Amino acid sequence: MSLFRRENIWWYEFWFAGRRIRESSKSESKTVARNAEQKRRRELEEGYNNFTDTRKERVRTMSAIADEFFEEYKLRLPQSSTFADYALRHIKRVVGDKMLVDMNDTAVIRYQNDRLTEGASPKTVNDEVGFLLRIMGDPGDLLRVRLRKKRKLKLKVRNEIGKAFSVEERERMLTEAAKARSPHIFLALTMALNAGMRDAEIRNLTWAQIHFDKKYLAVGRSKTEAGEGRTIPLNSALFPVLREYLVWYKERFGAAKPEWYVFPFGKPTPSDPTKPVTTLKTAWNNIRKNAKVTGRFHDNRHTLVTDLAESGAGDETIMDIAGHVSKRMLRHYSHIRMEAKRRALESILENRAPSEEQNGNGRPASEVQEGQTKGYPQKSPHGFENGGNGTGRGQAEAKDENALAAGDAEEHCSEIPTNAQHFDVEYPQKSPQSGISEDHRGVRKARKSKILIGSSGRTRTYNPSVNSRMLCH
Repeated sequence: MSLFRRENIWWYEFWFAGRRIRESSKSESKTVARNAEQKRRRELEEGYNNFTDTRKERVRTMSAIADEFFEEYKLRLPQSSTFADYALRHIKRVVGDKMLVDMNDTAVIRYQNDRLTEGASPKTVNDEVGFLLRIMGDPGDLLRVRLRKKRKLKLKVRNEIGKAFSVEERERMLTEAAKARSPHIFLALTMALNAGMRDAEIRNLTWAQIHFDKKYLAVGRSKTEAGEGRTIPLNSALFPVLREYLVWYKERFGAAKPEWYVFPFGKPTPSDPTKPVTTLKTAWNNIRKNAKVTGRFHDNRHTLVTDLAESGAGDETIMDIAGHVSKRMLRHYSHIRMEAKRRALESILENRAPSEEQNGNGRPASEVQEGQTKGYPQKSPHGFENGGNGTGRGQAEAKDENALAAGDAEEHCSEIPTNAQHFDVEYPQKSPQSGISEDHRGVRKARKSKILIGSSGRTRTYNPSVNSRMLCH
C-alpha cells in the first residue's frame, strides 16, 4: 500500500492480481485517501471472487421491486407496457407486501390458486407468474427450474381458443356495424375480415400507411417482427368502404394528413386526429350482442385465415398477409369448417366413379370376356391376370404356350435356360458337392443356388431354372 500526494490531492497505489492500480482519492486528507484505498481494494476482491452482499435486496418488498421493474420495462418494450402494468398490479395486490426472501415455490403456487379463485383464466395466471419470476431476478430463475420439475410452473390452457365466423354471422355483424353510432366500427370490422389485421394494428393505422393509388396498405408497429411492415392488398370489399370513410374524415377534420390516425381519438365523437382511439371493445360488444354472435374481435382475424386456407391459398401467401412467423401459428389460426371438410370428402366420390365406357381395369367393356370376374382384375403370383379358369393364366395364353413348347422349340429356340448365367470359361462347371455336370442338373430336379469357384479363382453363381420355357431367338 502506498500513498503519495500530487499538489494538494492524495493518491493511492497498490498491486492487485498482477495489475497496478493507481487512482486519485479526490481529497486533500491523507486519512480519507487511506480509507478510499481500503474500500477500493475490498471492491476488487469481492468482484474478483464474485461475491456481493444481497441481504438488503432480499428484504425488499415485492411491490417496490415491481415498480422498479416496470419503469425500465415500459422504456424498452412500450408496445407491451399495457399488459405488463395489468399483470404487475395484480402481483402487487396479492403478494406486494411480501419480501423477496419470503417468495418460494409454495408462495408461487399459492398465488396461482388465489388468482384462479378470483376467476382469472389459466393463460392470464401463467403470464402473471412469468412476470413475477422475472422481477425476482436470479431467485426467480431458480424457482422456475424447481416448479418445472414439479410440473407446477404453468397451468393447462385450452388449445382451441378461437373460432371462425360463418357467412351468415358475418353478414349480421356488418349489418349491425353499419347502423352503429360509432363511425369507426364498420371500417374496423371490414379491415379485420378482409385484411386480417390485429386490433392494435387497426387502431394505430395512419393515412401514410394507406396507398390508394396502388390499392394496398402497409402495417406499422405490430405484435411480432414478421408482422411489422407487411403489405396487404385492398380487395373489392375493403377499398370502397375505405374511400367512403375518407370522405367523412375530410368533412370532419378538413383534411387527412399522412401523420394523422385513421381512427382518431374522442368521446362520444372523434375530435383529435393526432391521437389514436384507445379501444373498440364497447362498439364491438354492442354489435356482437345485436347480431346474436359469440366471439372476440380477434376471431375476425381467425375467420380470414380460415377463408384463405379453404380457398386453396398457399401457406407462404397466408403467412405474408397475416404476419405469422411459423406454420405452427398458421395451424393455430386456421379452422377448417365442417362444410369445407364435407365438400372435400364428397368430391373424392366423383373421382372414384368409373366411366360408363370402361370397366374396372381400364379396357373397353366390349373386350371383357363373359367369364371374367367383376371388380378389380385378379393377378397370379407370377403377375398374370386371372381370366377365371382358376390356373392364374388365360386359356389363350396357355394354348399359345403349349404350341410354342411343342412345335417351335427345335426350330426357333435355344437350349440355354432363360435365367442361366453366362460364364467366361469354355466348359460347364461341376458342383463341388455332387460332381454332376450342370447341363444335366437342370433337367433332374430343382436345387438351390450353388457358389462355384472356377479355375481362375473367381466366385460364380449358377441358378438354372427348372423346366423353364425355351428362349426364342
